[in-house]
Amino acid sequence: MRTLSSAQIEQLQIFSDCIVLHPQVKTIFNDFDELRLNRHFQSDQQCMLLTGDTGVGKSHLINHYKKRVFASQNYSRQSIPVLVSRISSGKGLDATLTQILMDLELFGSHQRKKRGYKTDLTKKLVDSLIKADVELLIINEFQELIEFKTVQERQLIANALKYISEEAKVPIVLVGMPWAEQIAEEPQWSSRLIRRRKLEYFSLEKDSRYFRQYLMGLAKYMPFNEPPKLEVMHTAVALFAACRGENRALKHLLTESLKIALMEKAINLDNQHLVSAFNKLCLFDGGADEQIKLKENPFTLPIEQIKISEITRYSNYNQNALASNEMLSTRIFSTPTAFTKLLSK
Repeated sequence: MRTLSSAQIEQLQIFSDCIVLHPQVKTIFNDFDELRLNRHFQSDQQCMLLTGDTGVGKSHLINHYKKRVFASQNYSRQSIPVLVSRISSGKGLDATLTQILMDLELFGSHQRKKRGYKTDLTKKLVDSLIKADVELLIINEFQELIEFKTVQERQLIANALKYISEEAKVPIVLVGMPWAEQIAEEPQWSSRLIRRRKLEYFSLEKDSRYFRQYLMGLAKYMPFNEPPKLEVMHTAVALFAACRGENRALKHLLTESLKIALMEKAINLDNQHLVSAFNKLCLFDGGADEQIKLKENPFTLPIEQIKISEITRYSNYNQNALASNEMLSTRIFSTPTAFTKLLSK
């Protein structure tokens, strides 16, 4: 089995972790910056809702923003200007507040509950956020906190977060799947979510230029003397056919292709590396998606035979469904259609 040198592994890590500052990302980063600035003179903290379906790059984006802030300014060891935490899946609000406290490194997960601990939890968090000089609190996977909850339970969650934001004077960014928008229906939050953004899948039919520019941005992070021409129409269409506009699938495919090229000591990434990577990976999940899974490797086909499929409906949560197993519905993609036919419409 061929192996990679430590230098090659580092090159792969750099590419895998890279972020391209395309317009969607720039807009959201600017929102985060303004929330942190506005907290100094806003009596009611502005908050934000960021939604997007699986694989669109939400977690990658917020983690990069946190790194960016810490790299650009000097802070004391006790301060945490941007705190990123995530929902404790299936464990409710108290577990989530405990997780945020743990992320502040105030105590470990082994700590036992003391008498009165539950009632003091919200106040403890407010005091800790103030002490750590937190300027922005980002809560990831927020949909897990509100799904399968009653209206009353969602109101309690909204009230607790409102209290934390007001008392600590910290804007909160709620990040999650599309149905995280349900928190915006709560009266306590409808007016506080001043900024609402959606990260969307790329579309070749609506804006092929945008997707190709994104590919050019990714190519610049590859460790070659000249960036590979991923934006060439045949390569771009084949890449889109392989990922269906999903950023995570695209990055997995390109990272695997780059790994193959590095193992072969190639001077650049070529089509054969993409062919081999596609053959090795299973990019699409099962279930309903199996009916539109590509039967042929798009990198081996002429462009007129490459079929693409785009998102037509994002994942959804129906709180009024009669059965719990019917509440969540998966994303839906279009029937694969030849790219040249789409252009002729």
